[in-house]
Amino acid sequence: MKAKLVLFLFFLFSYTVSQAQESTVTGTVTSAEDNLPIPGVNVLVKGTNRGTSTDFDGNYSLQVAKGEVLEFSSIGFKSVDITIDSQTTLNVGLVSDVEALGEIVVIGYGTQRKVDLTGAITTVKAEDIEKTPNSNVMQSLQGKVAGVQIVSSGAPGASPTVRIRGVNSFSAGGGPLYVVDGMWYENIDFLDNSQIETVSVLKDVSSIAIFGQRGVNGVIIIETKSGKFEMKPVITYNGYTGVQYARNVVKMANAEQFTTMAYESGSAPDIQFVENAIARFGRSRVNPNLPDVNTDWYKEVLRPATISSHSIGVTGGGESASYGVSTNYFSQDGILDMKNEYERFNIQSNVDVKVTDRLRIGTNSIFSNALRYNPENSAWFQAYFAVPILPVFDYVNPDAVTTPYSDATVLGYRGSQNPFPVMRYNENQLKIRKVLTSIYGEFDIVPEKLTFKTSYYHDYSTISERNVRSLYYISPNSNRQQPDTSIRRAEQDYSTQIWDNTLTYKDQFGNHNLTLLAGSSYRDEQVNSFSATGNDIQGIAFESSWYLNFADPTKFNDNVSEIGDRFYALAYFGRLEYGFDDRYLVNATVRTEGDAKFPREIWKTTPQIGVGWVISQESFMQENGVFDFLKLRGSWGQLPNAALGGSAGTRTVSQVTLAIQDLLTNGIISTNDFTDLKREILEETNVGLSARMFQNKLTLEADYYIRDTKDLVVPVIQRITNQSLIKNAGEMRNEGLELSADWSQRVSDNWSFSIGANIGTNKNTITKIESDQGYFDTGEAEFRQRLIVGEPINSFFGVEVAGVYQNAAEVAADPVAVANNLVPGDLKYVDQNGDDVIDDADRVVLGSYLPTLTYGGNMQVSYKNFDLSVAVSGQSGNSILNRKRGEVIFTNDTNIDADFAINRWHGEGTTNSYPSSAARRKGWNQKMSSFFVEDGMYFRIQNIQLAYTIPSGSLLGQRSPETKITFTADRPFTFFKYNGFNPEVSDGIDRQTYPIPAVYTVGINIKI
Repeated sequence: MKAKLVLFLFFLFSYTVSQAQESTVTGTVTSAEDNLPIPGVNVLVKGTNRGTSTDFDGNYSLQVAKGEVLEFSSIGFKSVDITIDSQTTLNVGLVSDVEALGEIVVIGYGTQRKVDLTGAITTVKAEDIEKTPNSNVMQSLQGKVAGVQIVSSGAPGASPTVRIRGVNSFSAGGGPLYVVDGMWYENIDFLDNSQIETVSVLKDVSSIAIFGQRGVNGVIIIETKSGKFEMKPVITYNGYTGVQYARNVVKMANAEQFTTMAYESGSAPDIQFVENAIARFGRSRVNPNLPDVNTDWYKEVLRPATISSHSIGVTGGGESASYGVSTNYFSQDGILDMKNEYERFNIQSNVDVKVTDRLRIGTNSIFSNALRYNPENSAWFQAYFAVPILPVFDYVNPDAVTTPYSDATVLGYRGSQNPFPVMRYNENQLKIRKVLTSIYGEFDIVPEKLTFKTSYYHDYSTISERNVRSLYYISPNSNRQQPDTSIRRAEQDYSTQIWDNTLTYKDQFGNHNLTLLAGSSYRDEQVNSFSATGNDIQGIAFESSWYLNFADPTKFNDNVSEIGDRFYALAYFGRLEYGFDDRYLVNATVRTEGDAKFPREIWKTTPQIGVGWVISQESFMQENGVFDFLKLRGSWGQLPNAALGGSAGTRTVSQVTLAIQDLLTNGIISTNDFTDLKREILEETNVGLSARMFQNKLTLEADYYIRDTKDLVVPVIQRITNQSLIKNAGEMRNEGLELSADWSQRVSDNWSFSIGANIGTNKNTITKIESDQGYFDTGEAEFRQRLIVGEPINSFFGVEVAGVYQNAAEVAADPVAVANNLVPGDLKYVDQNGDDVIDDADRVVLGSYLPTLTYGGNMQVSYKNFDLSVAVSGQSGNSILNRKRGEVIFTNDTNIDADFAINRWHGEGTTNSYPSSAARRKGWNQKMSSFFVEDGMYFRIQNIQLAYTIPSGSLLGQRSPETKITFTADRPFTFFKYNGFNPEVSDGIDRQTYPIPAVYTVGINIKI
């Protein structure tokens, strides 16, 4: 297959265009206001289907005859017609169309002029998305949109966590709705980045209301690339290849540091374990008091990993049809040194046809075939704990089968610690296939006024999983014998069908612009899941035996399950868009949605209204010299949340026998796990400002929002039974400010630049709790989190560290230390209530996993055919629970990070932050405390790209294609304080988080 691909690419390079016209006209199309080049301008020979479009730098080349008329057109600019005489160079400056104001924005069930928007919508263009080499387009948005938090994942093929304006629910997830060419998705891991035209992020209720309860966490609308009517065929190739490296690798205590801490601890077993290692592996030649082993386990489990992508597409169109066809192959290996990789093959096509002047039809289809090998994430956890005095291989062990991996229990430790057995003898394969199709028909009942559109979408996906646990033997304490070998096979089928019908009326009379939309949406969702696990696999060492018929047929009891569900939804919606004199704007939406999961209220109607005032259109703002455009926006609306489980459960009565006053007494206990829920309701008020200044060089966007979640569903502890039951028993608020600014300017014919920045603040607060305690506990008992009025959701909750006891006099002077037999080197906690006792009453909020500030920035400089761009991103105000450190509560005979080992307390004045080696092993110092909760802020150089464009015909004459070569460094540098691989942890709890690698690629873009 690779050989065929190479041959096809060679064919593209060798492709020649016939020369049938009398002369070739070339030139550059720029903006008349700032002289910046405009890519994507349609250049058409009027009255024919011959044409082209400008490249990345606004350049074009087209063969024309004398007397023909060239038409230059682009959204947001006024069209220009120029008659060709004898010129061969024709540079054109396009003037902004004030009415279009820059661009047409895609909204729900239609488009809207940007000048008419009353909501908070940010659009990211294709050239910004393509700079980031990854498997998921959302990773490309990190740091580019104010108010949007992207939490990356380093695992191949894994999707990032996306939060728009914080978290809106405790029980119902936080991911946005994705709308790709009209179809709704919860995940877009099937998309090829190079085929995306625009990504529009709809953030406020004014923008997302038309999507109803599925859009409660924000909506991301994606338009893929397509041909245009009367456009000559354009063939493009986009490809890159590169390598990934782990960055900010955690430094663990080496053999000397670890041995020193073992002796300092005074633990006789730990000291003996070191002696056992010396006896087994010999003494170090550098320091004879150490074993001749110094293993850096993270270095052992990590590797450089490749990444590559290759896309080929053809777009074009004639007088009555347009089309686009593309294919993509993406491959990514993981940096964890095991069978850990992802590859995907896509085919996408779309066709639009003008059947008559009033009837249009179209279809869009995507086929995606992916293969993913999931990593064994416990390896990260084990590599953190594995002692450095243990080698990867133990050749002294003759009984190991098939590889002589080492085992820490041989030295006396309680766990085997070595991560390699689970990496080598576990394999988790997923085959992911998706067929995504849509078809629409659009008929003008009254031309240019009343249009009916019907659309059908079908998303069918299957996931075939195979999880193999192979045979191995290392020691009596580290092995998997034949009866314990297993294969788990699972099949998951998903089907979503949507049928939308809309009727749109548009009219303009006098200074009035009116658009009315009415529609209905029917949705049918099905899911079926089947799984079976077979044990005692015969011949498991061979992949040909990795099927269930090789399992022991007597061991399938309770290991086979099948579940399925089907869900129907019906909604009716309407929208009003009204503008007077391009100054006063109104946008109102209402949607009624039926959902049988909520029998208390099957139908729910929610309203929204947005208003806008274009101040720059007022007479007193004319010729002001500063503002080219200025608009105030405001909106209010409500949305229900449909991601909840709805009403379900049972009421049961159980007979029990209890001993009461030494007598056996019969009784009954009534339990109720029935949840009769209402929908959560999201209510938001948004106030915004949009401006363009200084001849459109500076663009500003600002939004302030207050977003309340009412009837918040939270877990409530039931009396007597002490069971947890979810109920509508709380309220939550997200409040924040979003700012973005961009400056673009062309300095001269050769030089131009742009610079931009955005920030988003978010304050998450629980505003109401309905419980006897006044709070709800979440998380685990050892690592408590809590919902408390006035604090963020799932706040870390524990005692606050005040320092470290330095000497005996300080211990003797503290009643708390005396009562708990503390010694110098133990942690000192804050006695919050001053009762000389450290107990639950002294616990406080220690932080939140949600950042209070996210930000990003970008800079681009262009000189002739060179382009250099740099993007940055970051966040602050969030905390991370370093659970790896905290799990010393479960076992203390493991390694520790070098930061702890170096900065541990080992004498008066050495530190006031870290306990001693001996104290680390004491329960007093293992409490959930601020010692384990660290600052999660970071600043990252997100992307650096250097590009060089070779214009069409510049390399090999008129027959050579337009070519762009890129060198990209993605996430090369991240600066943070947290003691981990990276500070991006989705839920703020770092136990076995996959590190995020830096990616270095070289790419090429060819356009014929």
